[in-house]
Amino acid sequence: MAKKIVPVTLLTGYLGAGKTTLLNEVLSNQEGYKVAVIVNDIGEVNIDASLIAKGGQVTQKDDNLVPLQNGCICCTLKVDLINQIIDLVSSGKFDYLLIEASGICEPLPIAQSITMLDGSYDKRAKLCRLDNIVTVVDVARLADEFGCGENLVKDDIDDEDIENLLIQQIEFCNTIIFNKVDTISEEQLNKVKTIVKTLQPNAKTIDTNYGKVPVSEILNTERFDFDEASMSAGWIQALENYDADEDEHHDHDEHEHEEHEHEEHGHHHDEHEHEGHDHEGHDHHHDEHENDDHGHHGHHHHHHHHHGEGEAEEYGIGSFVYYRRKPFAKEKFEDWINDMPKGIIRSKGIIWAAENNNDAYMFEQAGKQINITNAGRWYATAPRRVRAQAMKDDPTLVKDWDEEVGDRMIKLVFIGQNLDKEAIIKSLDDCLA
Repeated sequence: MAKKIVPVTLLTGYLGAGKTTLLNEVLSNQEGYKVAVIVNDIGEVNIDASLIAKGGQVTQKDDNLVPLQNGCICCTLKVDLINQIIDLVSSGKFDYLLIEASGICEPLPIAQSITMLDGSYDKRAKLCRLDNIVTVVDVARLADEFGCGENLVKDDIDDEDIENLLIQQIEFCNTIIFNKVDTISEEQLNKVKTIVKTLQPNAKTIDTNYGKVPVSEILNTERFDFDEASMSAGWIQALENYDADEDEHHDHDEHEHEEHEHEEHGHHHDEHEHEGHDHEGHDHHHDEHENDDHGHHGHHHHHHHHHGEGEAEEYGIGSFVYYRRKPFAKEKFEDWINDMPKGIIRSKGIIWAAENNNDAYMFEQAGKQINITNAGRWYATAPRRVRAQAMKDDPTLVKDWDEEVGDRMIKLVFIGQNLDKEAIIKSLDDCLA
């Protein structure tokens, strides 16, 4: 008799967003599922597990509530999480797993851990499948974070971390719960929704108060696909849909190119920090990051429709791509970073530094947190036979190739509110070597 593959739902969201309330709501209406719950809390005492136990639906005594504390399941407790999933599934007592991540967890590394057990890597380890990643958003907090108000911060969490985590949690999911919608005005709610849909255009969105959501939207949705989730963030789609030939403001004196995204460049694709740069960074930092799960020099082609363009225009939410075939001068770009224009919520892409013609660098900004990491060598530095094979394997590389600079380029997407596109482009052009 074949083993039953147990579906898993992962709940993410910042501290106080309402994850535990939603979890208790689901457990109270689980519609015949035998659900096991794993709750992660960063403190020594797992408060969320206690609140769930008090809800009376699951208890630690019955072995269907497992607390994981003193760390994050996206990093320090990753092995513990995998072992607990194996134990719960192997017991044969449960037909569904619900995992509540700590409020400061990034969802991507957790998803990578869970998918290690879906048979993709090892057929013998086919125990479960990730069914749904649900991000719970406290709309009042989000309205404040991106509404130029005073940040609502915990004493032990810097506001730079909050914005970064909120964005990471929104970008990598397939279901978004807008919680506490009755606490802000309709105009504020529409603005929040517009920002979220710009960051994550593809996720299913649900409005609620007190976490009251139909169980069918949380359990057994078959909504999650790792590759789609990895490519669904708004910044990726903006890069992919960009065609400089159609950009009337693009001041290029070079060559043609196609709409594809250059997140991963190079043969080595090392993930070390660029000379220790961590500008105003208060990192909740992990080895697995957004480009760990793909091969080198990825050219991705996923085309999507734009949603909510009217609302985006109304609330000043927008995005654009900066593309050049010249390098930045390192010091000039660092000065630009230190005085980054206001209104930029999210930016990411590949950069070329004049001081190093061999390596591409990944630039990533979320809120006030900025990181620059080495993304591996440009194909232009490779031996001719290696380049020839790469172009054979990926014909889009040919379209992107320039006789003088090869595949070297700067390609950055910016997402934000009331962005002065022309001023930002001019300020970046002033950074060119």
